[in-house]
Amino acid sequence: MKRYFSLYSQYFIGVLFGLGLIISGMSNPQKILNFLDITGHWDPSLIFVMGGAVIVGLGGFYIASKKTESFFGGALHIPARRDITRPLVIGSLIFGAGWGIAGFCPGPAIVAVGSGQLKALLFVLAMLAGMAICNRFFTGHK
Repeated sequence: MKRYFSLYSQYFIGVLFGLGLIISGMSNPQKILNFLDITGHWDPSLIFVMGGAVIVGLGGFYIASKKTESFFGGALHIPARRDITRPLVIGSLIFGAGWGIAGFCPGPAIVAVGSGQLKALLFVLAMLAGMAICNRFFTGHK
């Protein structure tokens, strides 16, 4: 019974996250591109979405820091490293460039695939290919 509760809870949390992305417009790449277009049709609403996410994230990390296991009973793995490494900076630059070119980041892209956006499907396939390449050739980053 506990296993089913865990699966249903995880499904519900994923659906809630996806709905939040749809309602906030984050699954629409044009909304992201308009945010990045500070000299044209700038749309600052993404700042509020990010601000809300940061507040929720900080609360979640605070709660997690007081626990020894996850909400669903599994091991809790909180990163211990806090150093800024060259692979972190390079990966961040690649992520930002992809986000700026395509208007998607991973979560909203998966939501957009579910709504039938071909551009999102191509983005997710390219993202998966990039992950596979990184796993294959850059094993020292883990």
